[in-house]
Amino acid sequence: MPENWMLPRIFPIGGILFDFLFVLIAIPIEAYVLHSRLKFDKKTSTFYAISINLFSSVIGWVIFFVSEPMLPIQVKSELINYMFFNNFKSSKSQTLIILTAFIIFFATFLLKFFILRVLLLSLNEAVAKKEEEPQTSQRRRWRSFSNLKLQSTSLATTILIANSLSYSVITIILLFRSK
Repeated sequence: MPENWMLPRIFPIGGILFDFLFVLIAIPIEAYVLHSRLKFDKKTSTFYAISINLFSSVIGWVIFFVSEPMLPIQVKSELINYMFFNNFKSSKSQTLIILTAFIIFFATFLLKFFILRVLLLSLNEAVAKKEEEPQTSQRRRWRSFSNLKLQSTSLATTILIANSLSYSVITIILLFRSK
């Protein structure tokens, strides 16, 4: 562990601005998917898309700034070279970039899924009113449990589709940027 936990003196402003651009691109795409697949109204789906993207972006930057001092010198050099000059020194970096991109994609998917799940549970008024419901039969409880499992799967599938679409558009933009 490094002894000096200081904030960096130079912030990657270009990277932060591109992340802001990516969030602005991802929000409408993911809001549309949430609206069409989960049948939220447009305002609610936009709120959830903004929330999950901003929370995951902030958590991602915190993880980046915490893990960056622990990286080896070669990886730091490649990262700095890419952030400031948009190119790599070593050809070995492409494998590392592809592996990192897959890890970031699935970590973001899981993070967005859990954030949306927490938001749905915390903002849902029906959960608080559950105690007032009359006793239901065993068959009706089993049906509602099956619907809950299906809804949970639908939520994960929806977040996966939304995340995939937004990452695809962001990848296309990065390809245009590199040309």
